[in-house]
Amino acid sequence: MNEYTPIHFYDAPVEVIYHKPPIYEKTPDCPNGFIWEDKPYRIVETLSEWSDFTRRGKYARNMRPTHAAVASNRGSLNVGRFYFRVKVDTGQIFDLYYDRAMKSVDERKGQWFLYRELAEK
Repeated sequence: MNEYTPIHFYDAPVEVIYHKPPIYEKTPDCPNGFIWEDKPYRIVETLSEWSDFTRRGKYARNMRPTHAAVASNRGSLNVGRFYFRVKVDTGQIFDLYYDRAMKSVDERKGQWFLYRELAEK
């Protein structure tokens, strides 16, 4: 298995591209591409994927321990991130993530971010 080291941190919002939208928007599959700073990137390979349902800040204290244990495995409303390590058509390797947190009451969808760029060790 390849090892990677971060070379740039961005944590910048991106627009993702799907040939076929995911069935469940809040638990997405890896996109087919993304647009960052007006430049399209086509994903040619998904290298790995993982999720993180850690409750942070005020969300860490607003749930009974028994419910928090269940939520840590599958997430809960507006809590959780889905990460994808991808190789794009330029040869670059990036980590993307989908954050399930809603922006506001009127904008309930989560948001995609370009987290970082990596290089092989």
